[in-house]
Amino acid sequence: MVKYIVKRFIALIPVLLGVTLIIFTLLYFTPGDPALIMLSDEAATPEAIAQIHEELGLDDPFWVRYGNYVLDLLRGDLGVSYLNKRPVAEMLLERLPRTMTLACASAVLATVLGITFGVIAAVKHNSIFDNLCMIFALGGVSMPHFWQGLLLMLLFGVKLGWLPVSGYGTLAQLILPALTIGYGCMAIIARMTRSSMLEVINQDYINFARAKGQKNLIIITRHALQNALIPIITTIALQFGILLGGSVITESIFAIPGIGKLMVDSIRASNYPVVQGGVLMIAFIYCVNNLLVDIIYAFIDPRIKTSLRNGR
Repeated sequence: MVKYIVKRFIALIPVLLGVTLIIFTLLYFTPGDPALIMLSDEAATPEAIAQIHEELGLDDPFWVRYGNYVLDLLRGDLGVSYLNKRPVAEMLLERLPRTMTLACASAVLATVLGITFGVIAAVKHNSIFDNLCMIFALGGVSMPHFWQGLLLMLLFGVKLGWLPVSGYGTLAQLILPALTIGYGCMAIIARMTRSSMLEVINQDYINFARAKGQKNLIIITRHALQNALIPIITTIALQFGILLGGSVITESIFAIPGIGKLMVDSIRASNYPVVQGGVLMIAFIYCVNNLLVDIIYAFIDPRIKTSLRNGR
């Protein structure tokens, strides 16, 4: 098992290097001079601009700047914000708990409701409930986050006055953003759960369990759902990355001071070190999430357990 985990961890390194290269290249060719962002109009003299270029190495060739950036990353240095001169790592870590709270709340909501609706839709195949669940899921797949968030704010915040439409710190303020991000992911999980359950629910071992007189609840949860979990877990893992990406827009809509809102504000202000650090942190969390899913596979799928015992 340890060898398996180490292999998966080593596989993350080229992925993260690729992310750093892509985001650094995009921002390298983005128009704008960081020196003009850091200096006021009165202080932006040619001498001051040249000094900042020398301090930040902005006149160095592309590969020299990228190499220095990677070396700084290995030391845990994500750079310094152009606007307030604060370390980027400190700014991101300060906002990370808010983003992770929103993403985890959305993931729990999407997973619980998605699996529940998917299982019931599969058990009640071709029934009215099955059709209603799939229509509900189709709405979640079709609506973009920003439009759905505005609709929820208008309905539950403005018209009904049940929930606050912005801010962070209370459970009530977390409900609407979690629904905004989680609805689309819940719909995809529900559709995958239904499809996976339909593949196993008519297998011979399910019919044999029925013939033995086992309760229908035990058959569905212990036999059918457990054997249908692999594609469902894969879908949940992929959706968690979408939740992190969706937080960028959702945090701006609901004024949540997380990493997503910080990145949007930094893009508007051309504060590139913060944008680079934010993308890299989200990519790292996503990669670690995939690593955890690979480890869960080893505990759930007997085929992986057998291959690990055989040293493959």
